[in-house]
Amino acid sequence: MSTVAPTTAAPADAPGRRKVIRRTIVAGSIGNFVEQFDYGLYGYMAPVLAASFFPASDHTASVLSAYAVIAIACLVRPLGGTILGRWGDRFGRKKVLLWTVVFMGISTAAIGVLPTYDQIGLAAPLILLVLRVVQGMVAGGEYVGAVAFVVEWAEPRRRGFYTSFASNSCFLGILAGAGVAALMSAVFTDEALRSWGWRIPFLAVLPLCLVGVWLRRRIEESPEFVAATDHGTNVVAAPFREALRSQWRPILVFCGASIMLAILSYTWVTFYPEYLSETLGLSKSAAWLSNMISVAVLIPLLPLAGSISDRIGRKPMLVIGALCCIFLVPLAFWVGQSGTFGGAVASQLIYIIPEFFLTGIVTVCAAELFATAPGSAPARSPTTARSRSSWASRRSSRRCWCPPSARSTPCGSTSRWRPSWHWW
Repeated sequence: MSTVAPTTAAPADAPGRRKVIRRTIVAGSIGNFVEQFDYGLYGYMAPVLAASFFPASDHTASVLSAYAVIAIACLVRPLGGTILGRWGDRFGRKKVLLWTVVFMGISTAAIGVLPTYDQIGLAAPLILLVLRVVQGMVAGGEYVGAVAFVVEWAEPRRRGFYTSFASNSCFLGILAGAGVAALMSAVFTDEALRSWGWRIPFLAVLPLCLVGVWLRRRIEESPEFVAATDHGTNVVAAPFREALRSQWRPILVFCGASIMLAILSYTWVTFYPEYLSETLGLSKSAAWLSNMISVAVLIPLLPLAGSISDRIGRKPMLVIGALCCIFLVPLAFWVGQSGTFGGAVASQLIYIIPEFFLTGIVTVCAAELFATAPGSAPARSPTTARSRSSWASRRSSRRCWCPPSARSTPCGSTSRWRPSWHWW
């Protein structure tokens, strides 16, 4: 992999371009926010949803079944990424991102009106599974496409900084999901929450998605995609085959990095709060609050991590993050064994240290892994198969539950690009 830097000033420094980039970040991030809000909400409220959609005779089995639905939805993400990646490379990022936010909103809101197990029996968990599968397929392309879209607009020397906001939108969604779950738990009695209160946040996603549609309709297709495909008229006929032929090595490398971050992130935001309450005896509200605090601490730090990676490179950040996973994650679990609220907060503040080094960096690494080779013809550069490549690598890692990304250096640019360092 190589980090690339322009040897001449790029026109991206113009104030007008930066305004477009900011608008693109907002439009691209809202879908990520909705996706992670939904997954965070479902994860935090799984015990409540288990009582509504699964037999109440065995509480443990019901909760495990609720989590299994998430796992199955993650397993179909590679399929969704394959389909949406192909469409993104053939028809453009904007069109695909527009439809992902539409289907995400519809499928999430549908959960809010879904009849319970007591009302329609076995059909309830089956319909829930179908809706989650749809969400999984849509999510298979949402984050990757949004990040590719943002970075294709971004200034070359600030890719890490700009893509950190896409990662931030995910954590903001998780934080919002946790906050709403805690609010529902505090406002409603257990009986009211299990009866109908849990439906409210799922239905509230629909207006957010309408805002997302409005924002994404107002943005333009990325200039890099337009340049690389001659305004969409000269695309790779078989982007999936082209990606496997020309970029199989970076796809495998990126799968490894994504799997590492996948296990780290989803263990933290979905398993750990439940572990604190069910295994260590901490109250659910305290477990959720401790998780929210750690997420809130990480959010403002991610742009800093992105800026640091722009200065020192991606490799040092990834190496440090990997070492932190080995040594600090076991330490975090050990600290959490105290079973107190202070211990829960302290353990998760330790846990976010590897998150700081990895979360946004794995995202922008796809930019260098799938970079345009110097001297390659713009119309046939990896940009035209990049969305497919990074979707394939990211979505393969989703089998281990991970958040995604993609892009390459600008195609069709008149600037010359040189590798500043190489690895892998």
